[in-house]
Amino acid sequence: MFLFSSKTQLHVCSFMLCGFFWWWWFGFLLFWLLIKINHKIWCSVFVFQTNLKLVTWAGILCGSDCIKANAKSCGECIQAGPNCGWCKKIDFLQEGEPTSARCDDLAALKSKGCPIEDIENPRGDKQVLEDREVTNRKIGAAEKLKPEAITQIQPQKLVLKLRVGEPQTFSLKFKRAEDYPIDLYYLMDLSYSMKDDLENVKSLGTALMLEMEKITSDFRIGFGSFVEKTVMPYISTTPAKLRNPCTGDQNCTSPFSYKNVLSLTSEGNKFNELVGKQHISGNLDSPEGGFDAIMQVAVCGEQIGWRNVTRLLVFSTDAGFHFAGDGKLGGIVLPNDGKCHLENNVYTMSHYYDYPSIAHLVQKLSENNIQTIFAVTEEFQAVYKELKNLIPKSAVGTLSSNSSNVIQLIIDAYNSLSSEVILENSKLPKGVTISYKSFCKNGVNDTQEDGRKCSNISIGDEVKFEINVTANECPKKGQNETIKIKPLGFTEEVEINLQFICECQCQSEGEPNSQACHEGNGTFECGACRCNEGRIGRLCECSTDEVNSEDMDAYCRRENSTEICSNNGECICGQCVCKKRENTNEVYSGKYCECDNFNCDRSNGLICGGNGICKCRVCECFPNFTGSACDCSLDTFPCMASNGQICNGRGTCECGTCNCTDPKFQGATCEMCQTCVGVCAEHKDCVQCRAFDKGEKKETCSQECMHFNMTRVESRDKLPQPGQPDPLSHCKEKDVDDCWFYFTYSVNSNGEASVHVVETPECPSGPDIIPIVAGVVAGIVLIGLALLLIWKLLMIIHDRREFAKFEKEKMNAKWDTGENPIYKSAVTTVVNPKYEGK
Repeated sequence: MFLFSSKTQLHVCSFMLCGFFWWWWFGFLLFWLLIKINHKIWCSVFVFQTNLKLVTWAGILCGSDCIKANAKSCGECIQAGPNCGWCKKIDFLQEGEPTSARCDDLAALKSKGCPIEDIENPRGDKQVLEDREVTNRKIGAAEKLKPEAITQIQPQKLVLKLRVGEPQTFSLKFKRAEDYPIDLYYLMDLSYSMKDDLENVKSLGTALMLEMEKITSDFRIGFGSFVEKTVMPYISTTPAKLRNPCTGDQNCTSPFSYKNVLSLTSEGNKFNELVGKQHISGNLDSPEGGFDAIMQVAVCGEQIGWRNVTRLLVFSTDAGFHFAGDGKLGGIVLPNDGKCHLENNVYTMSHYYDYPSIAHLVQKLSENNIQTIFAVTEEFQAVYKELKNLIPKSAVGTLSSNSSNVIQLIIDAYNSLSSEVILENSKLPKGVTISYKSFCKNGVNDTQEDGRKCSNISIGDEVKFEINVTANECPKKGQNETIKIKPLGFTEEVEINLQFICECQCQSEGEPNSQACHEGNGTFECGACRCNEGRIGRLCECSTDEVNSEDMDAYCRRENSTEICSNNGECICGQCVCKKRENTNEVYSGKYCECDNFNCDRSNGLICGGNGICKCRVCECFPNFTGSACDCSLDTFPCMASNGQICNGRGTCECGTCNCTDPKFQGATCEMCQTCVGVCAEHKDCVQCRAFDKGEKKETCSQECMHFNMTRVESRDKLPQPGQPDPLSHCKEKDVDDCWFYFTYSVNSNGEASVHVVETPECPSGPDIIPIVAGVVAGIVLIGLALLLIWKLLMIIHDRREFAKFEKEKMNAKWDTGENPIYKSAVTTVVNPKYEGK
């Protein structure tokens, strides 16, 4: 036990109280957040419970988004949430309940008595229409497949039926096929600064062909060049400079914006031949017009010769670039239209349209599945790396000063691009969201934005994506929509047809101008009337002009009452429509809204004790419960005694509690009697005399102790155990020799007493003297030794203290010298009086 000062105790108590308070508050907040965040999850869990009590509590915890939606039709109901259902049973509604009460959580509808077959609850679905397996083909295989026969993505086409709030999930498989065809277009800056680079590119065709044969057997190459817009101030427009923009003796070709020198071909020699005939040109400013050229290469598919295969665009330059808005310097204000304007393989509208913007280029490159490789000099690496971050599926390589490393640059960039798969989707319809989860190599999984891609993929590797598509609202016209998902840089795609579930099946079976809707004033569908324009009421019995008529109010008053709809509703068309409470689980009902389900008797703070349903302010109890608050249990199990009898046969079980009829008995099962002699003590002497022939009644045993049947058993384990139908008492008593004996006493239904007794008493063995004496002696010796040691220790401590004191006094002592006052010297000095010192 630790003792603290009062101040310490106060601090400890304060700390404990504060800690308890903060932990309680934190727990409360966490619980509330869990309820808020997991609102729909909790509701969906409770939906599948069948126990009526659980359903009631589910409504209390979750509330009901379905009721809050105030749906007037089945279609509106199923759009309120994925757990909302509509009861089309005709007589489902109670008096005073609005049509919107047909819409509720599925479990709540069942608890209100709507049969499962009458609940409209359409679910979303998916259907795969085209599902070709991905192609398994090795490089050098004998079979030559056309590009369109190669499949790298699966499935190819499917239909998703979407209900609002209910996601539909499907798996997408991607496998990069080996020996996949490649089209590569080399777009080169032919301004004067690239003169030495052109010499190395002239032999690029055959050399690149040889290298690419290691990757694919189907490779095509093309060539294009660009300089700048042919207007001032980008070039000099004097006639001499238009013929030869270079200075001195340099022979340069006339300036141009973009030329398609060689469309895509599999003939490497032809590439060398045509590129060898090219000449350098020149311009005035440093940035080049490369964006014009990229746009034309992307959109002029027929002239360039692009196939539906891997498309690579190598952009080679040693300068920066012009972009949208720079054209104003030359008086060009029209935005680039993103269309092909090649005549005789030359871009003819550079003087008319401005440079394209980066976003415009990204769009066109993506639409045409072109992957871009920027081969630029070290000086402009930073600029083009920033550009790469804006253009998906693009790469940047460092070009040597004379382009001598261009082949290795292309190979490295291609391997980098092909090692990453990024999924993109077309524009989503309003209210539709999509999410991705990737399952990449080596168990790497990602979600959200990173779930769109997988990296470090080799050719032949297979990766999977899990895609969720969710509709958060229905389109206004409910028409189908189509979206497409594809890997960036590839022509293959997944086509997804979205079909929205915005109406119930029963609505197609509706009866227009039905007689059930007040002489044809509405369409009877899904168990309710959908009123024609200008008509209102549950059965469309009123026109909008009659709503405020005072004559109608008389039908909404109870007899001898002035309150309209009991002040709990509104009178519409002579009928009470009960108002809704903030808590959607609390409902007014009845012809005059006189009933509710929340003003019943309570027990333990719960309506109907949590053991019943409140209907019109009266509790309807669940089975095995009764009482005005359903707080009286008819279950007798709590009253069951250990002997199997209810209240030990001494009372009655009322509301799960024993009411003992004999006032002497008390306890949960009337088992205790404070004034009674115990059964064991009462029969102890008789059992002792009959079983062991000893005790106080030994002499009178045959006369006083023959009222029970006795059975001897070998051990306590053989005694009868609790659970038998007859009341049973287990006893443990001492006999005259201070030995314990064990027996049981029971009385059967005929009043016959039975005793089972263990035949051998348990007698305590006498003490062993030697260990006791030895222990005492050893204890005394040890205590003596301990005392001696303590005394010796104390003496040592005392001596050390005294010695230390002596040493201290010795050091502090001060010694002085002096002359003895009684001392007389033994020497006597005599002076001659006649001596004159001569």
